[in-house]
Amino acid sequence: MCEKVDRVTGTPQPGTQRPRRPRPDQPLRARWDPVGDDGPSGPENADRRERSAVSRFIGAYGWRAYAIPVLAILTVVLLVMTVRNGDAAPAESTTAGDDVRNTHVQDETTPIGAPTGPIQEAALPGGALPDGGAFTKTGERVYRTVRGTGPKIGTGSQVYTYSVEVERGISSQEYGGDAAFAKLVDATLANPKSWIGDGKVSFRRVDSGEPDLRISLTSTDTARELCGYQIKLETSCYYPPDARVVLNEARWVRGAMAFEGDDLTYRQYLINHETGHGIGYEKHQPCKQNGALAPIMMQQTFGTANSQIMALDPEMKDVDRSLVCKPNAWPYPTK
Repeated sequence: MCEKVDRVTGTPQPGTQRPRRPRPDQPLRARWDPVGDDGPSGPENADRRERSAVSRFIGAYGWRAYAIPVLAILTVVLLVMTVRNGDAAPAESTTAGDDVRNTHVQDETTPIGAPTGPIQEAALPGGALPDGGAFTKTGERVYRTVRGTGPKIGTGSQVYTYSVEVERGISSQEYGGDAAFAKLVDATLANPKSWIGDGKVSFRRVDSGEPDLRISLTSTDTARELCGYQIKLETSCYYPPDARVVLNEARWVRGAMAFEGDDLTYRQYLINHETGHGIGYEKHQPCKQNGALAPIMMQQTFGTANSQIMALDPEMKDVDRSLVCKPNAWPYPTK
């Protein structure tokens, strides 16, 4: 309804009046009707307006209007799956050791890591010593320390000092000399894929005093004396009474069948595996996933198939004998 105005004076006459809307030339101000100017408010009009907005949205975007919410749902599903998959270990990864590390392993009085069962070589063809270069069968049973020191390697708060030692009586021509042996030990332990990879332990090389670990190249007979020879195969071990990481020179020179002539990788494995015993990883591990890298604490010297190594460790139970892993030299191979 329009309001009545005196034609002469322009004064509104009494009666029903409606406030005037702001003229276009007036300053910007709030909408006249926050709900809408299309009619009275109410549930029916609200529904109508909502349907109208949806219709306009569909009209503007067509089939994309239906695709957007579907894509949003798929994105959420993919994010959830990605997070879950991110928690799983990659197929090529391997655990460094058993879950419990004995930090007082140096208090033990018997060798750690050497097989204890009376098993003949013929029963473990995968553990036979490959053909190859000469090695020293009998040394002098005393060691010389290879000179050389180094800074702390790794960020771990538990620092293990180590020395590099060679048994007297071993011919340097067989293993390449003291300097080459020490260099490979240093480089292996300093690699991020080695034991420093979890940020828990560090190493520092020393050549005097009483180190925490004596990483020692050892003749065959001395290795048998320290590690035992119940199993008639050449093996290495950790010997706690001397804090000695015993590396059997026969294995250093000739390697192991599972590594198929890759002597460098096998030597890195030998250093890491026996040092693992020395820092507290006492138990051996089986292959856990077919085709994956073998755990560093698996007895890869005797094979990378569970069927090959199960006879060596009576504590291994409920192990899938069919699983076969690939040779691996590192505790943290994906670092």
